[in-house]
Amino acid sequence: MISLQHEALHRVFRDNPELYTSVFKVLDIPFPSPTEVAVVDTDLTEIKPIERRADTIMMFTSLEGRHVVISESQSKPDERKTAAWAHYISHVHVKFNCPVTLLVICQDEATATWAAAPKTIGLPDWPTLSVRAVVVGPHNIPVIDDLAEAVNDVVLTMFSALTHARSGEVTAILEVLADALDTTDTTSAGHIAEQTEVGLGNTDARRIWRDLMATKTYRYQSEYAQMLRAEGKAEGKAEGKAEGEAAVLLRLLDHRGVVVPDAVRERITSCTDTTVIEAWVDKAFYATSLSDIFGVDDERQEQG
Repeated sequence: MISLQHEALHRVFRDNPELYTSVFKVLDIPFPSPTEVAVVDTDLTEIKPIERRADTIMMFTSLEGRHVVISESQSKPDERKTAAWAHYISHVHVKFNCPVTLLVICQDEATATWAAAPKTIGLPDWPTLSVRAVVVGPHNIPVIDDLAEAVNDVVLTMFSALTHARSGEVTAILEVLADALDTTDTTSAGHIAEQTEVGLGNTDARRIWRDLMATKTYRYQSEYAQMLRAEGKAEGKAEGKAEGEAAVLLRLLDHRGVVVPDAVRERITSCTDTTVIEAWVDKAFYATSLSDIFGVDDERQEQG
């Protein structure tokens, strides 16, 4: 099952296309200055019923022509990816008749090392096809812990935090990110704050970020971040914490414009299992309807 953390690591590129330019600059890889950027349908399924769906595909148009970047979030080595990535690249290349780059995002060096090694198909000494990805992770994305540098590129700073989520340096990155976001417009900053929360996944870094959002006051704090204060006060009693999480969920759904009928509201507020409610909150970050959180049945209930 694909996790929200997995989704966040590639969606951050789709939602912030300028991050591509920043990352390729960090890696010292020439990348044309785009005059137009568009999201491409990630469904690469052929008539034959084998589903192939890439994470994020972006089309860049520059004075040099078109270029597609396929971004894949990878949490661990998986040899099955050789065939999948080869399919993605060849399909997109044929469909759009333009250069294609595979970008793989990792959060640990072991996975990054595996992903960076060329993947071949064919005879060992005479491969028919070789797949080589541009790999980013804690090994080559810099630790941004200087406020001036963070203010200059807040999206890259967020990405620095995500790629270093499991390192001891992440606290310093998160602290300057929180302060740097206070220098940009509140809408963008609030969105980046939420992306950071999801992308950190189930790590100590996520708890550090939530503490920052709960204990400090920033201009950009969204309604979601403000509710973390109430959650912190609710700790101690399981029932109290569940009530706090329920309030966080309802405010977040309201923030995202999702209508919550009385029956579903009752289901949320009456739930005493904090693990269940926390899972609902995680899903709500990208939810556009109740079905994204609870499934199809509640979507019907919402409409009926």
